[in-house]
Amino acid sequence: MRDLSESTSPSSRNAFTPEFLQRIGERDEPLTAAEAEVAGPWAVEEMPGVGWGLYRAGEGAARQFRPYAVFRDHAVALLFAAVLAGTGRDKAFRLHKEPEGAGYAVEAGADGRVIGFLALFDEPLLDAAHAAECLVRRPESLAHLLGAAGGLALERSGAILDARVSGHSGPGPLDG
Repeated sequence: MRDLSESTSPSSRNAFTPEFLQRIGERDEPLTAAEAEVAGPWAVEEMPGVGWGLYRAGEGAARQFRPYAVFRDHAVALLFAAVLAGTGRDKAFRLHKEPEGAGYAVEAGADGRVIGFLALFDEPLLDAAHAAECLVRRPESLAHLLGAAGGLALERSGAILDARVSGHSGPGPLDG
């Protein structure tokens, strides 16, 4: 159950009455509540003299909402906006605790199918893969990530991607 005082929205800026929100808040949240809480979409707004605020769509400083987060650096705010929606999702990948012949099995999907193996037990790698999977799943999240990368990184990665897509990947970093 969520406490109404935890809300980031002023009650005067909501289509539902405070009484209704109080009554519905007394119920247990559904299983999907964690994902809905962070699903977004997210917007990054400048907060003069403070930094960059992270707001849900439909909220924002102009509507007197409290930001979900505030960062001093715009690129950092974009990074958090990119990955935030994925924090409410179930993990995309799971790692078996015991090694098999090929290593530690990596599972994916609700059916738990094995999609690969790791030589070492590396849960942080699976966390990173989950974050990446969430980024490519949501175009808006991917756009936040690309925006955080900056012009030079986009130019260089664009050249690499263009070469790969056109089949002209060229020499690798160790090729002469």
